[in-house]
Amino acid sequence: MDLCHHEPAELSSVEAEELQRIKWHRKQLLEDIQKLKDEIADVFAQIDCFESAEESRMAQKEKELCIGRKKFNMEPAKGIQYFIEHKLLTPDIQNIARFLYKGEGLNKTAIGTYLGERDPVNLQVLQAFVDCHEFANLNLVQALRIVKIKESV
Repeated sequence: MDLCHHEPAELSSVEAEELQRIKWHRKQLLEDIQKLKDEIADVFAQIDCFESAEESRMAQKEKELCIGRKKFNMEPAKGIQYFIEHKLLTPDIQNIARFLYKGEGLNKTAIGTYLGERDPVNLQVLQAFVDCHEFANLNLVQALRIVKIKESV
């Protein structure tokens, strides 16, 4: 039964009141739906803004990493200082050693230069760097081959 197509004269007063109540509820529901749509649109806008900000932060971090690598490859001590100042690396000896061990984008000669300095911190980093290598149960030739393979990667 479709109440919307009846002439108002055909409805009793109770039916007319019920029809008005239904229309009022319909109007309220449509308003609520519109509010929800607006809220959802706001949330999506916030998500887009957050993603853009995150992408921007990641791009900035990648840029700083690239600058730091270039600095390190030219002057290793200044490169490490740059990484620490830009919070890309902590001043922890183990952390620096692991960073050099991974060597992502770092010149092997520059790593050797940094580790070869006689500064007490560099000597501690050198020791931690050596500890990053697994030489247990290997003879000298096998250990050198592992180091050579790592250098070529």
